[in-house]
Amino acid sequence: MLALRLTRSARPAVQLRRLLVATASAGTGFLLLSTLGHALSHPGTTAGSALRLAWCTVPLAATVHFALAVARTDPGTRPRPGLAAIGLGPARLMAISATTTALSTAVGSMLALLLFLHLRGDLTGMPFDGAAASFLAADLPLPLPAALTLLALTPAAASLAVALTLRPRDTRLAANSRGSGLALRRFTTTAKLQETFGAYGRFGARQSRRGAAEPSGEGDTGPARHSAALRAAGAALVGAGAPAPAGATHSPAPAGGPREAVLDAPDTTPPNPPRPNPTTLPWGAALLAAGLAVEAYASRSPGHHLSLPGGPTGPAAVLVGWTLTAIGLAVAGPSLTHLCGRLLQSARPGALRLLAGRGLMEEASRIGAPLGILCAVASGAYTMAVLYDPADSSFGPLTTLGAILVAGCSLATLLTAAVEARQARAGTTAALLRLGAPSTALRSAAALRAGALAALFVPLTLTVAALAALPLTA
Repeated sequence: MLALRLTRSARPAVQLRRLLVATASAGTGFLLLSTLGHALSHPGTTAGSALRLAWCTVPLAATVHFALAVARTDPGTRPRPGLAAIGLGPARLMAISATTTALSTAVGSMLALLLFLHLRGDLTGMPFDGAAASFLAADLPLPLPAALTLLALTPAAASLAVALTLRPRDTRLAANSRGSGLALRRFTTTAKLQETFGAYGRFGARQSRRGAAEPSGEGDTGPARHSAALRAAGAALVGAGAPAPAGATHSPAPAGGPREAVLDAPDTTPPNPPRPNPTTLPWGAALLAAGLAVEAYASRSPGHHLSLPGGPTGPAAVLVGWTLTAIGLAVAGPSLTHLCGRLLQSARPGALRLLAGRGLMEEASRIGAPLGILCAVASGAYTMAVLYDPADSSFGPLTTLGAILVAGCSLATLLTAAVEARQARAGTTAALLRLGAPSTALRSAAALRAGALAALFVPLTLTVAALAALPLTA
């Protein structure tokens, strides 16, 4: 009931995203039911029906990825202080988010079933003069258990992905593991830690002067000393170039004494998103090269063909090559976005380039993978456009539906990830506006980020598309 109340009381933008998830689920469910209709009308071609079902995993994965992105941006299930006191802890919010996702995708699956039955003529007669009867097995009874099993794939996969991604994590263990070396140095050395410019104001050093100035004994463990230790830990981590744990701040060390660092993270702090790892670029490049090599090998193998959902055939290894290419671009996407942010800050940057570059580095983990997947989809669309023959009528409506579904989900996932990144930097934007930064500068920084990403990913997409289409056209 709580999930239904949160779903009903959401804002129009959130409802629109949930409606898009339901639409994508309906399209995926219709493709799965069409595969069942093909299997019923062609009982002797079991391998062909299995290959059609394998092609349906591509729109299924795109739909699940889009549903996960929408669940991450849902403000109704975001952890906030005080919710645990009324029984809405991280685990309960995760369950509500998974239930909301299951409801949205289940509505889409039911719409797909209704449309499938309508086109078969099971509800109000055969529409469109029976044009869809050839691939829907209208003259055969529909096995309802098999249809419901196929329709349950999308809600089950989407809710499971949301539950695994948004599951609560113990941030204290991660913070202690990151700072184990720093805590060890506290007891073994008295070396001074440098403080970077901006750490003084960023971590509230001015507010901590009162507590630091008060005298305390050697065994003082009161709140003032604990708060000062947290602020010292934050300054130490910033000076060392490591990410500070949630809730950690710093204060300058007393004159003549060493700076101490103690790591601690409160239980109520939600887990922070992982920072981008630039070392994923070689793995992404290796997977991309492997995918292109598999596609080149598939173009020279005459046998082992498979059918797309609409009818055209092609080498069976093409699906493997496209999958490896998409995974490679998704893996390399965060590192490429991080690299793009670094390039923006090179060669004596000004305030605008520095703001845009740091923003890209922070948003790389959110928008990098959806951007890489969109590049893979765009390169695949270019390859299909090159191979498309206007005289060939084998490209049926199911192929068009699958292509539109995958492309639309990829684009919608990227836009949703951009919304999530905007929500994450809302506090920084408000702080800049309070400091007097003009709103035009923030818009210019956003436009600069978009232009830098386009300058890097558009040529990469065209290059991958040309390399993928070259062996197939030859």
